[in-house]
Amino acid sequence: MQHPGIHPTALVDPQARIDPAASVGPYSIVGPHVALGAGTSVGAHCVIDGRTTIGRDNTIFAFNSIGAVPQDKKYAGEPTELVIGDRNTIREFCTFNLGVPQAGGVTRVGHDNWIMAYTHIAHDCHVGDHTTLANNTTLAGHVHLGDWVTVGGLTGIHQFVKVGAHAMIGFASAVSQDVPPFMLADGNPLAVRGFNLVGLRRRGFSAARIAAVKQMHRLLYRQGRTLDDARAQIAALAQDMPEADADARAMTDFLASAERGIAR
Repeated sequence: MQHPGIHPTALVDPQARIDPAASVGPYSIVGPHVALGAGTSVGAHCVIDGRTTIGRDNTIFAFNSIGAVPQDKKYAGEPTELVIGDRNTIREFCTFNLGVPQAGGVTRVGHDNWIMAYTHIAHDCHVGDHTTLANNTTLAGHVHLGDWVTVGGLTGIHQFVKVGAHAMIGFASAVSQDVPPFMLADGNPLAVRGFNLVGLRRRGFSAARIAAVKQMHRLLYRQGRTLDDARAQIAALAQDMPEADADARAMTDFLASAERGIAR
């Protein structure tokens, strides 16, 4: 019996696992290793391929390529994956690729993300939850975005770059170094301009937490300290600002893991 949510013109492989409450629009193609969760809708003229698992209540607009092989010359058809969580909005003409085995083989997109048109998420990227990626955001391979990251339109992010939670990248930026949590950065070359005060207020950060983030920004960018010295001072912040303990740990953990140097 025909799945009630699959348009008659769609080509859906019989082996694909399509929840009865999911839908596939006109002229879309769904491959044999795809799983679509309940409430997920795929618009017209999409191609969902590869070992791709998509969770619940996602809205995928028309003309998307989801789960295509990675743009990596070393890829030789290995069984790698793309995993997308729940409640994401994916606008038109986006391209999400499978992983490559040399890097774990999984590209991941979390929950509640707002992903605008023409966004590219390359192999082995990890995108957190509640991110906003504006039109023509381009993530090269192995990019990691933390939760609540905002990326302005026409921005390119270099391979292996990490962007910390609650950071914001401005319009038309070239991101070739890691951007610490909470910071506000833009430009080409990229520079940190301040911290993401508006975003933190919108997310309900208390005055004490915002004050601690402001102090972390000063330690990293306004006092001429070495990175090691700034890290030590940030780690000590919680003694004077107990409410900032989790935020200070998030910052020090990020700085310890930065491999491309941080944007200054």
